[in-house]
Amino acid sequence: MTGRQLAARYSWQPSKVSKLENGRQTPSEADIHAWCAAVGKPEEAADLVAALRAMETLYAEWRRQLRLGTRTRQQSWAELEAETSHLRVFESVLIPGLLQTSEYARLRLSQVIAFHRIPDDLEEGVAMRMRRQEVLYNPAKSFHFVLLESALRLGMAPVDVMLGQLDRLIGLSMMPRIRLGVIAMNTPLPFAPQHGFWIFDDRAVHVETVAAELTLTLPEEIEQYARLFTWFAKAAQYGSQARQIITGVMEDLTA
Repeated sequence: MTGRQLAARYSWQPSKVSKLENGRQTPSEADIHAWCAAVGKPEEAADLVAALRAMETLYAEWRRQLRLGTRTRQQSWAELEAETSHLRVFESVLIPGLLQTSEYARLRLSQVIAFHRIPDDLEEGVAMRMRRQEVLYNPAKSFHFVLLESALRLGMAPVDVMLGQLDRLIGLSMMPRIRLGVIAMNTPLPFAPQHGFWIFDDRAVHVETVAAELTLTLPEEIEQYARLFTWFAKAAQYGSQARQIITGVMEDLTA
């Protein structure tokens, strides 16, 4: 059966078949059932539909995620963190949400609301992000954060907000269940830090882009991110050395 014959059978545009075959268009579930029936393989439809649904779960467009506001999104993160025993986080330009002060969080979420043009529930979103941080005090959980020094130095917040945020990091670095590493600016990096990522135990990795969030669950993908996190973690400074880097940034800001 040719592509034109398949298109004619369902009154599709001939270009639709080509686009589906070459990955330039995502099929609907109805498209999959129709295609499988046309080529005499209806038993293949269930597996293909399952694969389609997995892809849709993998890629979540931000406007769809945030249509109910930032509070709902923060609540979903809280539920995910509650199910996680060991959380590993790498960030190159931002302070992770679990470590943010309310002032820093308010600035971040206000930017999200403005950029994605979503309902303004700023105060509710900030309150929920702060509530999420209660998980840091759960004795059954452990946390490992690795930040590039650039996350402390980039102009992501006014000086007064950034000073409060850095002071918060110093306090958190002394908590028993939190391991906070900072990679100094002059440290040779083992791999290009292309984006931040969160590893939830060994079951999922979350990656945020400008337009969407990716949830990676394939074992080989999780293993790659875990290996990359280990590389970055080995390049980081911890304890008093990490606090010395943070203090140095604070002194530069006040100067």
